[in-house]
Amino acid sequence: MVEIIEALEVTSALVEAFERLTPQLSSSNPPPSAEALEEIVGSPASRLLLAVEPGSSAGGAVPSDPDAIVGSLTLAVFPIPTGLRAWIEDVVVDGAARGRGVGEALNRAALALARSVGARTVDLTSRPSREAANRLYQRLGFVA
Repeated sequence: MVEIIEALEVTSALVEAFERLTPQLSSSNPPPSAEALEEIVGSPASRLLLAVEPGSSAGGAVPSDPDAIVGSLTLAVFPIPTGLRAWIEDVVVDGAARGRGVGEALNRAALALARSVGARTVDLTSRPSREAANRLYQRLGFVA
């Protein structure tokens, strides 16, 4: 099983990991630059969760080996007039790590984090073609 950590700093390994992961998520968007990742990590509205190989993260720090980062998820948390809301975005699991529960671990961690900060709802969108992901989301309680 993987460990889920929150990226609190941007390292060269994190940038390298996104260079590998982003094309697996989107063929039309380039990987984020170090500056873009700094903006995400530094924003009070977003939390960048990483799935890392067990034992690769010393004290919750971003691993120094980019290959130890096998997935990521961004949780956006924002206030609206009816309360605090959360949105799950850009869930990606490295192809070599699929089928090991990485996506489920990332989503469960995001749901727990959203609850812990008081979000009233957590939403996400997913393309119909992502059948395995959609089955996971339904298992986690999301509805179409």
